[in-house]
Amino acid sequence: MDAPSPWLTEQQQRVWRRWLALNARLPAALHRELQADAGLSLQDYDVLVRLTDTAEGRMRVSDLARALQWERSRLSHHVTRMASRGLVEREECSDDGRGAFIVLTPAGRAAIEQAAPAHVGTVRRLVFDSLSEEELDSLAAITDKVLTQLERDATP
Repeated sequence: MDAPSPWLTEQQQRVWRRWLALNARLPAALHRELQADAGLSLQDYDVLVRLTDTAEGRMRVSDLARALQWERSRLSHHVTRMASRGLVEREECSDDGRGAFIVLTPAGRAAIEQAAPAHVGTVRRLVFDSLSEEELDSLAAITDKVLTQLERDATP
């Protein structure tokens, strides 16, 4: 039996390169729009979304880093910058003394509430408006398959 080629097929290569281009250009466009509309980076918005998704508006540092797929050091530096702008606060955990929480401030909540409508409009315009329902279903199925494979590979 012949060994599989170590190279991507022409079609796979074309799709892969388009995927990489999308992966570079879409976040850059979203970042530019958020900066212009609300003075937030895409990373700020990601942190604020995670915090607003919790009932208490707070998450342990380790849980937030895991949810964002960031290294703890990256999150720590980013949260420090966000805290200096009053968007979040770091709160020590009284339970164990080792952990800390990242807490959404009223200014952080106001920032995401102000930014969200324009951001949603940008996402719709750049991603969803040009897709049919069938294409959207296909995109959902494809991304689910890729994410499932990534989760399988990440499991020891």
